[in-house]
Amino acid sequence: MRRILTIFAVMAAVSFSCLEISAQVKQYRVRVLGQYPHDVSSYTQGLFFKDGQLYESTGQYGSSTFRKVDMETGKPLRKLDFSKKYFVEGSTVLGNDLYILTWTERVAFIYDFSTLSYKSTVSYPRQGWGLTTDGKSLIASDGSSKLYFMTPEFRVTGTVNVRLHGKPLKYLNELEWIDGKIWANVYTTNMIAIINPVNGNVEAVVDCTGLLPDDARTSDTDVLNGIAYDDMTGKIYLTGKNWPLLFEVALEEK
Repeated sequence: MRRILTIFAVMAAVSFSCLEISAQVKQYRVRVLGQYPHDVSSYTQGLFFKDGQLYESTGQYGSSTFRKVDMETGKPLRKLDFSKKYFVEGSTVLGNDLYILTWTERVAFIYDFSTLSYKSTVSYPRQGWGLTTDGKSLIASDGSSKLYFMTPEFRVTGTVNVRLHGKPLKYLNELEWIDGKIWANVYTTNMIAIINPVNGNVEAVVDCTGLLPDDARTSDTDVLNGIAYDDMTGKIYLTGKNWPLLFEVALEEK
């Protein structure tokens, strides 16, 4: 009898724990504050601000680029084109260097950020998806539920397993560091996860359903992907792959 009661006690504790985790996950929707043109040919993979300037890396074999973007027109002020053998993914700046991942080619590129001059190509042992930084480490996703913390030399110093309601959350894609949390697009969905970088728990989810109006969609329009935080203004911007618009947004609790 004591054993049965113990089992029930354990089950009750687990159930309560799951409910507690669920209750702690905040639910948000986005409110559009403004919109800007976005190059519809951009298959957005990485999106970030540096010193108030917007930058973007775009994918697809034969059309992968890195761009310094004019927000008022959506057009590149400067553009790096990559060989057709590379599918470019996430990008970020740490220190004086620009880091750019590739999808399955298992290499990453490093550029001098101030001049955008090429420095080196380095081996990268995983698929490249999203990339951001907390100002000390590079933080990368690979399509799994795991995030990797790395040195500028791409040496892994730590990992976290991302969980939503206690379960692994896969397909973490484009990443952005915002106010001490990691924001991640979840590939093929309209959801952004806001992740605690210490334990990997998803503390909030952002529902971006309907962000791009139906009348702005074409047969080439792809999924939500691209989160950029301008730390000079505190503004957050979202876009997607082959979207015609970039949106300034705010969060509202559901």
